[in-house]
Amino acid sequence: MDRYIGVDAHLKSCTFAVVGPSGRRLQQQVVETNGQAVHQFLLSIAGKRHVCLEECELSGWLHEIVSPLAVEVVVVRPERRSGTKSDAVDAWALAELLRKGELSHGVYKAPDRFGGLREAVQAQRLIMRDLVRAKNRLRAVYRRRGIQPEREIYDPSRRESWFTRLPKYPQQQARLLSEHLDALTASTKRADAWLAQEARDYPIVGLIATAPGIGDVRASQIVATVLTPYRFRTKRQFWSYCGLAVVTRSSSDWEQNHNGGWIRRQRPQPRGLNHNRNALLKEVFKGAALTVITNMPNHPLTKNYHRLLEAGTKPPLARLTLARQLAAAVLAMWKNLEAYDPARHAVPKTA
Repeated sequence: MDRYIGVDAHLKSCTFAVVGPSGRRLQQQVVETNGQAVHQFLLSIAGKRHVCLEECELSGWLHEIVSPLAVEVVVVRPERRSGTKSDAVDAWALAELLRKGELSHGVYKAPDRFGGLREAVQAQRLIMRDLVRAKNRLRAVYRRRGIQPEREIYDPSRRESWFTRLPKYPQQQARLLSEHLDALTASTKRADAWLAQEARDYPIVGLIATAPGIGDVRASQIVATVLTPYRFRTKRQFWSYCGLAVVTRSSSDWEQNHNGGWIRRQRPQPRGLNHNRNALLKEVFKGAALTVITNMPNHPLTKNYHRLLEAGTKPPLARLTLARQLAAAVLAMWKNLEAYDPARHAVPKTA
């Protein structure tokens, strides 16, 4: 007998709701957020267990615990709902949606794939973001005093002369922020080394890194985020996941002509890129496109970019086209296990 289980997880407690195949509510239980407690409660539920979790900080850990005990585990992005809200209401709603097969926006989970690489990518990205913030804070101390600082303020061996340009109290703040920056710089180096070490264990990272503008760090981020290319049947599905799909809107599309037939009134109007996307992958491919344009002037993709500009395409849309080409190339490289071939992006010469 199938049992459909919705879970609303929080730091201290998890609310479980169990529904039968007919939709009958069988059980509701609050369990401590503890691996052993969750394991024992699931074992107490007889039958084939189908479990639905909302995406949150705990979902990856819960997925590891629940997977051996269930025939199906689904993780979904939480959706806004009107009306009464509580842990029990959310859990019952998840169980019912799972029973009816009406879940959308599923989140792919594979705890056993690229575990070390995923942790290294996350650590490197978080520390790098903190490093950028620390540099901006230090730079702001000088700019508030009307001083336009140079990169020397980040160098411990060259920043002393810049301290003397500040009054007493701003100088003390600049020294403290510089010490914080130095500590983050050391942590960044260790995070980069850990990421490089983990990436060496996976040949696919080196293969994807052959794509222009990607490199080892971006390749590691792609592999750690996507996990498997076979989640996407076509490049358009991958573009949507990366936030590179164009969203269009139209209304009252058809009108009758003088013969009584139906004709389309206007073409759908673009309304920007899709918002339901993976932010890291969008950052990776747009950054890779900018790297190609800036640093690789003779590359076929750069030539394609300038050709689009000459044809009247706006620069942001031309860069988007390059990002989509890079995303499609990476997906094909990963599926076919082939290194990047620039000839595939070259425009054939006309006779």
